[in-house]
Amino acid sequence: MNTYTNLAASSSYSSNDLVTQHVELVKRIAHHLAARLPSTVDVNDLTQSGMVGLLEAASNFDASRGASFETYAGIRIRGAMLDDIRKHDWTPRSVHHKYRRVTEAINEIEGETGEAATPEDVAERLGISIDEYYRILSDSACSRLFSFEETLEEPTLQRKPPSSDTPRPDEELYQAQFREQLAASIDKLPERERLVLSLYYEQELNMKEIGAVLDVSESRVCQIHGQAVMRLRAAAARW
Repeated sequence: MNTYTNLAASSSYSSNDLVTQHVELVKRIAHHLAARLPSTVDVNDLTQSGMVGLLEAASNFDASRGASFETYAGIRIRGAMLDDIRKHDWTPRSVHHKYRRVTEAINEIEGETGEAATPEDVAERLGISIDEYYRILSDSACSRLFSFEETLEEPTLQRKPPSSDTPRPDEELYQAQFREQLAASIDKLPERERLVLSLYYEQELNMKEIGAVLDVSESRVCQIHGQAVMRLRAAAARW
C-alpha cells in the first residue's frame, strides 16, 4: 500500500488532502490527453473536468479495499475528461454521416471477403472518387470519432471504476474477451496501419514525428490512423 493510501486510512487525512496532493496528476493527464486531440480542445477545460473527477475520487475512495488512490483517481480523472469531450462534440453532422457510411462500407467489404478493405474498394462501394474518400478521412481525423483510446475503453467507461484492484468475475471475463477480439482485429490490419498505431499509442510519437519515420506527410499519417480506427470500429460492430 503506498504512502497516499496509508495517509488516507488515517483519521487525520481528509479527502481535501487527497485532492491537494494530486492536483499535479490532473494536470499531467490533461496535457497528455490534449496532445492527442485537436487544438480546439483547451487544456484548461480538460483540467477543470479532471478536477471534478479528482473530487469524486477523493470522496468515494475506500482505502481499506487495498487499491492505490493514484490508480483509482487516474481512472476517474481521465473518465471525467472524456465524458466532457463527448458532451461537447464539435463534429459537424455531415462528418458523422460520412463516417458512418465509410464504416458500414468497410464492414460490408471485410465481412464479404474476409480481408482488409482497400481505400479503392471502399471508394468504389460508396460510389465516390478516391480523392473524396481521403477528404472524408481527413475531415473525420480531426474529430473525436478517431479517438483510438475511446475505441479501446468505451465498453468500460460507462461503468463506475471499482474501488478495488480485483475485478468481479463477470467483468474479468468480459474484459478478457474484449481484449482478445481487439488484439485479433489489430493483427489483421495492414502492416502500415499497425505501425502507425504502435508508434502513436505505444511509442507516443505525434503525427509529425511518425511522418518523419515513414517519410510521408503529417496529413497522410492522420489518414492512415483514421483508416485503422475505422477498421477497428467496423470490426467492433461485427462483434
